Amino acid sequence: MSITTAQLFSDARTQNGFLDRPVSDELLQQLYDVFKFGPTAFNATPGRFKFVRSAEAKSQLAECVMPGNAAKVLNAPVTVIVGMDLNFHTHLPRLFPAMDVSGMFASNETLAKEAAFRNSSLQGAYLMIAARSLGLDCGPMSGFDAAKVDATFWAGTSVKSNFICALGYGDPSKVYPRGPRLGFDEACQLV
Repeated sequence: MSITTAQLFSDARTQNGFLDRPVSDELLQQLYDVFKFGPTAFNATPGRFKFVRSAEAKSQLAECVMPGNAAKVLNAPVTVIVGMDLNFHTHLPRLFPAMDVSGMFASNETLAKEAAFRNSSLQGAYLMIAARSLGLDCGPMSGFDAAKVDATFWAGTSVKSNFICALGYGDPSKVYPRGPRLGFDEACQLV
């Protein structure tokens, strides 16, 4: 399969509705196997991913999101909760054997939280690009009650929610007109 930048970016759209077409376990495993290689600082990979698929789990998640996002969660074949493991550093001796850096995160909660947020955000972006490369559409959302999602889906763990993203096969009739983007001179500087 030939992947184009148009498929990943310019032709891809944020989805607000999905077709009634399932996403298989095998495709979700393939998705992870693609995006897990995206770079993170010290190969920390703090991202944790909960694929919400059952009617019960969708209903629980829908109660945690803003009213405008509930239909998207309920309609999508899958909504992934992108989490961040605040104790990611416990895996660093195995994931980054080049040097022992786990201590700097273990002894500095603020640094660990910043690194977990930054790098799990990267991993969530890799997930969306990989999903698009595999023919899936994405509907990322940040309108949710993180504490409620954490209590419902990550209770008793060191994982906290970062953002959520509906996955599936988009319904073109539910896509909003493309919004404008800033031009290069508005968003970028050459220094």
